[in-house]
Amino acid sequence: MEQKNRQGWEFTGSAGDFRLRQPDRSSYLYFPLVNEGGMMSSVSPKLHGMATSGHNTFLTPPLSVEDLHNSRASRNFWVYAHGKGAWSAAGNSARQNAEFYGDEADEAELEAGFLWHRVTRSSKKLGVTAQITSFVPNGNNKVELMKVVLTNAGDKQLTLTPTAAIPLYARSADDLRDHRHVTSLLHRIYTSDYGIEVQPALSFDEHGHRVNHTSYGVFGVEGSGKAPVGFFPVQEDFIGEGGSLDWPEAVVINRNPDVSAGEGVHREGYEALGGLRFATVALMPGESVSYVVVMAIEDDRMDIPALMEKYGSSSSFDLLLEENKTFWSDKVNTVEFNTGDPDADRWMKWVTLQPVLRRLYGNSFLPYHDYGRGGRGWRDLWQDCLALLIMEPAEVRSLLFNNYAGVRIDGSNATIIGQHPGEFIADRNNIPRVWMDHGAWPFLTTMLYLNQSGDLDFLNQKQSYFRDTFMSRCRKRDHTWDPAAGSDLRTAAGDLYKGSILEHILLQNLVPFFNVGEHNNIKLEGADWNDGLDMGAERGESVTFTAFYGSNLLDISLLLRSLKERTGQKVIQVAEEITILMDSFMDKADYDSVPSKLALLDRFYAAAPNKVSGVKATLDIDQVADDLAQKAEWIFSHLRRNEWVKSGEGHGWFNGYYNNDSERVEGEFAEGVRMTLTGQVFPLLGHAASEEQVPQIIASVERNLLDEKIGYRLNSRFGGIQQNLGRAFGFAFGHKENGAMFSHMTVMYGNALYKRGYVAEGRKVLESLYQLSTDFETSRMYPGIPEYINEQGRGMYPYLTGSASWLLLTMVTEVFGIKGKLGDLLLEPKLVREQFDAEGNASIKTIFADRELKVLYKNGERSNYGEYQISSVIMNGSPVTLQRGSEGVIIPRAELTSLQAGNCHVIEVELA
Repeated sequence: MEQKNRQGWEFTGSAGDFRLRQPDRSSYLYFPLVNEGGMMSSVSPKLHGMATSGHNTFLTPPLSVEDLHNSRASRNFWVYAHGKGAWSAAGNSARQNAEFYGDEADEAELEAGFLWHRVTRSSKKLGVTAQITSFVPNGNNKVELMKVVLTNAGDKQLTLTPTAAIPLYARSADDLRDHRHVTSLLHRIYTSDYGIEVQPALSFDEHGHRVNHTSYGVFGVEGSGKAPVGFFPVQEDFIGEGGSLDWPEAVVINRNPDVSAGEGVHREGYEALGGLRFATVALMPGESVSYVVVMAIEDDRMDIPALMEKYGSSSSFDLLLEENKTFWSDKVNTVEFNTGDPDADRWMKWVTLQPVLRRLYGNSFLPYHDYGRGGRGWRDLWQDCLALLIMEPAEVRSLLFNNYAGVRIDGSNATIIGQHPGEFIADRNNIPRVWMDHGAWPFLTTMLYLNQSGDLDFLNQKQSYFRDTFMSRCRKRDHTWDPAAGSDLRTAAGDLYKGSILEHILLQNLVPFFNVGEHNNIKLEGADWNDGLDMGAERGESVTFTAFYGSNLLDISLLLRSLKERTGQKVIQVAEEITILMDSFMDKADYDSVPSKLALLDRFYAAAPNKVSGVKATLDIDQVADDLAQKAEWIFSHLRRNEWVKSGEGHGWFNGYYNNDSERVEGEFAEGVRMTLTGQVFPLLGHAASEEQVPQIIASVERNLLDEKIGYRLNSRFGGIQQNLGRAFGFAFGHKENGAMFSHMTVMYGNALYKRGYVAEGRKVLESLYQLSTDFETSRMYPGIPEYINEQGRGMYPYLTGSASWLLLTMVTEVFGIKGKLGDLLLEPKLVREQFDAEGNASIKTIFADRELKVLYKNGERSNYGEYQISSVIMNGSPVTLQRGSEGVIIPRAELTSLQAGNCHVIEVELA
């Protein structure tokens, strides 16, 4: 990947650190700061952003991206220069904003890395430079640290009075507008030797107010450990009558603090401020002074001496910062790429970080967020595991196992995900909605796990099912369900029912096969992967996910045959009701008949009405595999025969959808060609698209969806708001789910092309995403990939996107060809000439079979893909006997597990 535009940020070393001059000249920039203990922060170049541990516990005011430039609240650090006036070290003063486009504007530079943020700001007029470094220390404490270093950059002595001013919001995001003033009346504000603590008396909730225990604080020291000389604990007193947070009276006139150090004042009923006044200091030219500010959230009143003992000095800050850098560098360096493009390799480090951020933030708590209240969706649970299988594989088995507890007996699943693994919550909002794609993802992720681990015993593990008031895929309600009885499926006798993981997988993929619309494709229901297609619940159909489910059915069939071959297992056990869905055993439905399929599905719903008998049926594994294969082949034949559309010029592609009027969505219309990328990805990714159809699909995508400015669009312009299909078409074209470059589907398209052997085409797709993301003059984002690129080319919703997991997976398994095959290591590289360095080498460091491996591909002739094959393999200096498969070279798992744990083992692969 060759980066075309370096006018924005640039990497400053091999570790992934980068810098950006004048970062405040770009809007919407922010950087994540987070730890495993639950502290979630974001910081902008002017130190806007937020700090929270959850939806109901914001230390600073909650915000969205527009507030980054509109709000006056920030982590401000003021300097009153005697004889010259007030200046914000964060760049947040009314005067600096007024001078922003003039000759006297501050000079600023941002530096950032894993996971720390630094802005150095200089005022020529005052002759002062401020360097502000921020990070959230790793560990279990909910703390954010900020160190400010002030330097006299002039040629005369400077006398400065510093003041930290950080609003202490200290409550739920729900109170931002509703009851904003009333909830401030709950504040109990305390000053101590080092700062200000707020513990609201109640957690305000009109359903039932509760005693609050959570406390929030801002504390500080001069670098050597000296406490502040006074405090401004109340925001309105600090800003003064007619004042504001960007021009506060207390700073502008250099007013004495409202509370002196040591007074121990207790105030009640006001908006609080972490206002810390430090002693006036005189700096000679070149002399510096430092300050450390500690922002903390605790479950009860704080032990402030212990807090400051740990965090309250410049030396502690520096030590913790280095520990934090090491922690995050170790995490992202679990996977390392070394190619002919060092910048692309460093950029991939930030992509590698993104799935970890998703695990910690969910889809919330950054200025751009999809779900503002926290938590993750069902799809997120499974797709985030894709990256964890590569980065943190030891944790994945239990995560997958727990996730299956969210499956209902009707093949649908819980939609409210709890805070703890395996916790699913009944929907008390009474919103009956099913996303039809949800059943497809678990098997895809589980199959990757099985290939990586060889843990076929996982399929026979017993897990419970989820139960709530909804049944028959939310078409009916179970009025006998009692929330007090819990959310586990029971037998008719009231006993807890558990089925194997394999049973869960079968159920999720068999039910949709029969749940079809008028054109014999699986019903769209509430939506599929594209949440914006949410207005086709009655008559809509998702052709593309019909292809996905069909591919799953075939792959499950193949897995069952491997299970028998490898373990000798000849039978499986399932709930007797599920055998209705394996209709080739008994009364086979007419697959060409929609009524026949729906009638069989109704029989199943009637047999398992939110409960089961508890009786297990024992089935021959080969017969089950045959049944699944028959269903899969029927789907492929149906799609190729009925859903392949052609333009007047003879260009072909798959129709992806039917709308709520049961009309085909894609094809040629009077307004122009209508085509979706999603409609092509899943037939390509699995088995539905024939080999002859693949090049036609690629040509049609290039012709109808590729835009040189923003890449591969999610769809062409449909025209109108499409109320019979979904809200997505109410969005302006080129934004979000209506024709933007949606990274997730673009990466999956690239992955599908690699899988199909179209390597040059797949690389072109991934290269386009890289170029768009790193062209800072247009994308205006830090390293990483966004959720989407909008019509102007700006990167939107950075960091928290599932596309990062798919890109990491694609780079490891497809580009570098480090794959599992039921536990064995399969080497099948698809590197092109440009990805080898000057010596013809390309390498990857990753984890497989619980061993750290560095796989070095040596291509001395610099051959292109298709011109080389693996000629020899050397592991730790010893030749490996090649076991060639149809796809590449296999190294048995036993050879890898015999290697010493804790070391990095080198596998040299000669390509010729």
